[in-house]
Amino acid sequence: MHHGTALRTEIQSDDITALIGIFDMYSASLAAQQYDGMFVSGFGFAASYYGLPDIGFIAWPDMVDFVQRLRVAFPDQHLLVDIDDGYVDTEVACHVVTHLERIGASGVILEDQQRPRRCGHVSGKQILPFDEYLDKLNRVLDTRTDMVVVARTDATEESEILYRAAALSDTDADVLLVDGVRSVEWIRRIRSVIGDKPLLFNQIAGGLSPRLSLTELEDLGVNVAIYSTPCLFAAHTAITDALTELRANDGRLPESDPSQVGVGTSLTLLERNLVTHRGAAARRTPQLAGR
Repeated sequence: MHHGTALRTEIQSDDITALIGIFDMYSASLAAQQYDGMFVSGFGFAASYYGLPDIGFIAWPDMVDFVQRLRVAFPDQHLLVDIDDGYVDTEVACHVVTHLERIGASGVILEDQQRPRRCGHVSGKQILPFDEYLDKLNRVLDTRTDMVVVARTDATEESEILYRAAALSDTDADVLLVDGVRSVEWIRRIRSVIGDKPLLFNQIAGGLSPRLSLTELEDLGVNVAIYSTPCLFAAHTAITDALTELRANDGRLPESDPSQVGVGTSLTLLERNLVTHRGAAARRTPQLAGR
């Protein structure tokens, strides 16, 4: 089964699909132990790769290279990729979608923001004229062959949110995302105007949207939940705490504890990503099953 078809099939199932935002290969290695799908977050990638906010610095070849490394290490994971506004130009957007599909991305999110772009959960967002975004979206949809395409609107004015959500539900986009939804009532209103179109909800710590469980989201008619930054923010906290403790202890590392991560734990995690390791595991499986 193709990666796009696999993700589309899961989205259309009865259960909500959760995709965890990752920012580098190490965070992806940890996420893969807990969840079947990853979200390649623009916020996380801009922070990790460039040390910059996600306001338009990402170069598409860098994102393609990262997704290619992810697919080699995680051949069975769903990989939904944030491509922002398609890197401004419609031709570039189509070119990127072709590259991503050929290297095994499961889907992309294409937004209607105009530059300078902003995180979807902060103020100051500006959106493209709808016809301009619709043309870009339709060109991307015509370019993909199997990949899932999520149409995202960053509209903030109430009537414009509902207008764009309803209009986008009539396109061939597989899923709809209204980013920065501020309340449960607004999730219900969006669901009421998009019919049966699958709906995606984006949760980010400190963002505009309410903190909701997967069960609560499923009851509201949400089909996909992405968590953009749990790995990034957890790393921020843990690294800060570890270095604060190291400084307080005059550079002496804490005493080894089996519950703490050390070199052995880390190597075991990373060795799982080796192609040779996966091949050896696959060769062993039939022998074990036959006993």
